Amino acid sequence: MLRGFKNFLMRGDVIVVAVGLVTALAFSTLIKAFTDSVINPVVARLQGGKSAGLGWQLGDQGNNTTYLNIGSFISALIYFIIFMAVIYFLIVMPYKFTQARRGVEAFGEPGPVKTCPECLAEDIPEAARKCRYCGSDQPRTSEPPEPPRTA
Repeated sequence: MLRGFKNFLMRGDVIVVAVGLVTALAFSTLIKAFTDSVINPVVARLQGGKSAGLGWQLGDQGNNTTYLNIGSFISALIYFIIFMAVIYFLIVMPYKFTQARRGVEAFGEPGPVKTCPECLAEDIPEAARKCRYCGSDQPRTSEPPEPPRTA
């Protein structure tokens, strides 16, 4: 049982995912500090005056629970965009390049799909012989479609 677990952990895919996750968490901390220290003050300054941030007070003045903070949302959106760009350019692109050098296509375009005539699932690979959802036999794509039956 432990040997199987060890083999599972030592597979290349698990190691790549683990390294990617740790790297993503490190970048997340860095980007969070950037948005909190740089972006948030800039967005809050856009409100002007002595406001607590970019937003509106919906209830009693000074009550943080009724403050509609648009600045925090804008900051979170900027954080997300920066974070995803960092992940793409520092993890995904080098991984694609490395896999291409090995002759493997990573993150490529999905292959052609067809619709299952039984359950109407629209994401069945074109070469599939059976539907992954309902298990029904799939018509071959090289065969001409059956003519409509007249009763």
